[in-house]
Amino acid sequence: MIDRTTKLRWRRKFRLRRRQVEGYSQQAEEQIDRHFFKRLNRFVGIRRFVISWLLLFLLLSAITITQIYGLSSYYQTLEPTAGGTYSEGIVGTFTNANPLFATSDIDSTVSKLIFPGLFKYNQNNQLVGDLAQSYVSDSRGQVYTVILKDGIRWQDGSPVTAQDVVFTYKEIQDPDVGSPLFTDWQGVKVVALNANTIQFTLPDPLSSFPESMTNGIIPEHILGNIPALAMSTATFNTVDPIGSGPFKMSAIDVLGNTPDDYEQEIGLSANPLYYGGKPKLDRFVVDAFNNQTQMINSFEKAELNAMAGLTTLPSQLANDGTVYSYNIPLTAEVMVFFNNSQPILSDQKVRQALVESINENSIIEGLGYPVIPAKGPLLSFQLGYNPKIVQLPTNVIDANQLLTQDGWILNKNGVRYKSGQPLQFNLFTQDNSEFGYVSGALKSQWAKVGADVQVVPQQPTDLQSIISDKAYDSLLYGISIGVDPDVFVYWDSSQAQLNSIPGLNLSLYKDPVADTALEGGRTRTEPALRVAKYQPFLQAWQTDAPALALYQPRYLYITRGQLFGFDPTMINTGADRFSNVNNWEIREVRITN
Repeated sequence: MIDRTTKLRWRRKFRLRRRQVEGYSQQAEEQIDRHFFKRLNRFVGIRRFVISWLLLFLLLSAITITQIYGLSSYYQTLEPTAGGTYSEGIVGTFTNANPLFATSDIDSTVSKLIFPGLFKYNQNNQLVGDLAQSYVSDSRGQVYTVILKDGIRWQDGSPVTAQDVVFTYKEIQDPDVGSPLFTDWQGVKVVALNANTIQFTLPDPLSSFPESMTNGIIPEHILGNIPALAMSTATFNTVDPIGSGPFKMSAIDVLGNTPDDYEQEIGLSANPLYYGGKPKLDRFVVDAFNNQTQMINSFEKAELNAMAGLTTLPSQLANDGTVYSYNIPLTAEVMVFFNNSQPILSDQKVRQALVESINENSIIEGLGYPVIPAKGPLLSFQLGYNPKIVQLPTNVIDANQLLTQDGWILNKNGVRYKSGQPLQFNLFTQDNSEFGYVSGALKSQWAKVGADVQVVPQQPTDLQSIISDKAYDSLLYGISIGVDPDVFVYWDSSQAQLNSIPGLNLSLYKDPVADTALEGGRTRTEPALRVAKYQPFLQAWQTDAPALALYQPRYLYITRGQLFGFDPTMINTGADRFSNVNNWEIREVRITN
């Protein structure tokens, strides 16, 4: 209990302190009134002086800040840094990430990010190990032994083993699976020698075989119990693929309700278990658009970091300083294939004249972007290429003489005739701006030697049917060649049959000398011997003129802002742009020197 005396003492202290506070408050008011408010009227007389000093202070502060910012470049630099989400637009519909079935641009893009192969091509387009540490072959090039890298894991944590590799190729070889890779792997025996070693035994020697081992590898512990007939429709292929690559599937979103706004967003996240280390990008989003216009509009709105698959830079982006265009040469050739089975183009002299009448350089200059000229069936960097044995050079005078000597007479309408038949043929090609220009230029130049050419542009699907049926007189088309000079599938007579699979001899070219040379070149492993074997093929090709070589096409990759770590010198396919995607960066920070 607190007694009454104590209460009275506390009450007196409280009243005393309250009076002290009131006194201090009164004194403060008097001081403010005397030293501030009574002197405030004096400011009128010195306000210009005070304002001038205040403005000078603000001016000096602004100059100092500007100078510091301006000089920052001398002691600070912008450096790329990890992190961020990268979004790439591409036209198409995502259907299958499984590398056994991925063939379209969009499917190949997603598959490449999730499923690495035994080997890949680096930024210099050199074949290097991906899942594979190394390989050796026997002296004949018929047995190849591949050793896997240590410690590679699937995205679910399970180890990648030699048995997964064997399982992948067994599935490819099973006709019930229906893989597009089926034909390439027939007759190849694949066995696991131990947990990290795989042996491939070929039915015949093949020096270019290592180039075939770049397709993605799939996990047996997940897919081993899937029936072959159900493999192509397994949910693994779209909803929950498990690979061992730099990115893993996180989500698929479908946007839009009409063909004009339909869009798929395939979201991928960085794989922390990737053997090369967690990618520097946090996320990679593949935006699949229904058409190019839709994709370009999205890019203009800064909704995308990049666009893939366009043939030309959209005009509305030409003067945008934030847009970067990467023109990457492809190991491919755009050529005109003369169907040697057609009556007019079966004539060697006609084909020679058609080659000589074309000025390839003028056509290339008109493209408006850089490409590398092509001079024959081999590219200039390939083993066996000989600059002295290339296609016939441009010579319009000689072309006219050849046709005249061959009985083709020029009439008053500027078209040549022989035995009442006009020098007339069709030229099938894909309906796009690039091939539209090239086919028009070819038609114009051929008209100068009396050839009447009908250009027939086609949509991609229709063109593939025409190619399969060989239902064309001539064909303006691009073929993928790759790094190795093995062009057997494009020029050997065994590939010229209408029922041959895949039947890529688009000229239906048949020559026994060329056949022997092509077969010899692909079955030898010594570089010098391979070079010697290919020379008769080049000579036969030059004389027979089964096609007109034009140029190496480019792969156009468009980004908004610089993409750090992306600098390929040449690629074989569009999907090879991801050779070092784990090192890509889009963010920048200032670093003090």
